[in-house]
Amino acid sequence: LAGVIRFLALFATLLGCWFIAQTYFERGGRSISLRSWLGATGKPRSSQQLPQNKCGNQRSCPTKHFAFKIISGAANVVGPSICFNDEVLMSNVKNNIGRGLNIALVNGTSGKPLKTASFDMYSGDVQQLETFLQEIKDGTVILVATYDDAATKMNGKTRKLFSELGSSYVKHLGFRDNWVFLGAKGLQGKSPFEEHIKNDQKTNKYDGWPELLEMEGCAPRKQD
Repeated sequence: LAGVIRFLALFATLLGCWFIAQTYFERGGRSISLRSWLGATGKPRSSQQLPQNKCGNQRSCPTKHFAFKIISGAANVVGPSICFNDEVLMSNVKNNIGRGLNIALVNGTSGKPLKTASFDMYSGDVQQLETFLQEIKDGTVILVATYDDAATKMNGKTRKLFSELGSSYVKHLGFRDNWVFLGAKGLQGKSPFEEHIKNDQKTNKYDGWPELLEMEGCAPRKQD
């Protein structure tokens, strides 16, 4: 009698295990999830997508401000990029960047792009840069990103012109330094939007160049 009872108990255990396995792994030819097994039959809520800020910035900008992002070049390999009000103005993809200084001009009231240009500051003609800066009209926003070397041809006059646009660091710009800057013609005082990193063999991320710079923010719209 004891043997019969043990046999029935073993049979019942095996039958129960088979039933559980069949129910858990397959029901009507489809897999059953653990949520269904536990009775949670409701569909999981889809993850909510966060809104995409202009220029891919981490934070959105308040009204009457323009979002911008400026990224300097990485050594002499990867070129810089400039985005303003959610429009990429200069980049490798647009094929409008070059060694030296890459500059975009924007209407400070409407945010409308006006002009882009690059200036070879290693072997180019600095007079072209001087003329370009002198022709900038009041109320124009200027965005600058360096690539490779932007200082070899820089002279006192061009440094002074950048200072008048709000730059604090241009007077310290040296060979292969990285520099990103947003200023404006007619700006009173110095711009808060500027970053500079020296070319230093002790701290350079790349062999002969410092780490790239990335700056983003919200530029206030010019009020008439």
